[in-house]
Amino acid sequence: GVYQYLPASIRSFPDQEELARLLREVGFEKVEYHNLSGGIVAIHVAVK
Repeated sequence: GVYQYLPASIRSFPDQEELARLLREVGFEKVEYHNLSGGIVAIHVAVK
């Protein structure tokens, strides 16, 4: 159920810096992110 899925999903998702690096690696520019809610949520912005 959802209570098992969410923790597993969070563990496998890259952190903010890693996701920004991956975006740059595939050709995005002006990559930045903004943490919200004490770092629980991040908004990534990039230009292709």
